[in-house]
Amino acid sequence: MALKKLRPTSPGQRFRIAPAFDELTASTPEKSLLAPLKNSGGRNNSGKMSNRYIGGGHKARYRIVDFKRDKASVPATVKTIEYDPNRTARIALLQYADGEKRYIIAPAGLAVGTIIVSGTGVAPEVGNALPLREIPLGTIVHAIELQPGAGAAMARSAGTYAQLVAREDRYATLKLPSGEMRMVLVTCMATVGTVSNGDHMNVRLGKAGRNRWLGRRPRVRGVAMNPVDHPMGGGEGKSSGGHPRSRNGIFSKGQKTRNKNKYSEQLIVNRKGKK
Repeated sequence: MALKKLRPTSPGQRFRIAPAFDELTASTPEKSLLAPLKNSGGRNNSGKMSNRYIGGGHKARYRIVDFKRDKASVPATVKTIEYDPNRTARIALLQYADGEKRYIIAPAGLAVGTIIVSGTGVAPEVGNALPLREIPLGTIVHAIELQPGAGAAMARSAGTYAQLVAREDRYATLKLPSGEMRMVLVTCMATVGTVSNGDHMNVRLGKAGRNRWLGRRPRVRGVAMNPVDHPMGGGEGKSSGGHPRSRNGIFSKGQKTRNKNKYSEQLIVNRKGKK
């Protein structure tokens, strides 16, 4: 993916760094794989705001993406690479040999016309999905299942990946970009390659209005509020606000938020950030 810097014809364009979309090959989605998508505006079932800073945004429809890759041993041809308003990665439209069409998360380097396949006994090539027990050590993978048959849950956003570093008995060890080492069952599926749109992290929207198009309302700083509204609010003039914390008083720097009794705690070999 490439980025483009626009001429400063307006203040909103001056600092904008936009995606070039040169990898896209279709402008309209596959109609049979669309579903309606209702926006909540951050309101719950009684109409009261339960999540702040959400609302508005351009109307969008959901693209039904195949995260399970359970159509085993049936070759599929990549028809298009498309934009998905609901995720940071690009999606690829596959047409299987029996005529069925499905969307998948598009890996980087996947081209129109490429034939990919999923299942056991498949070659570990970009776009192919196979169990972790059959992927060679050192391979870069994405769209990884955490429970067999449940569908991809890890490494699905733009530019993400994991590296298969070891395999022992029932578990394979994956190294994540954060430095975390994590064990996953060897029967879980993963797709070879890195997720597309790796330059997403370098995009700059350029103006507040573009955030509104994405459904994000302005975020108010805690120090700008009154003491009744936020622990960091109040004070004469521009006060520092004290130790950074959330609206309900939880420290936002340094405090551990992961539940130590989480079921997957025993599967983490090395914490993120630790060597």
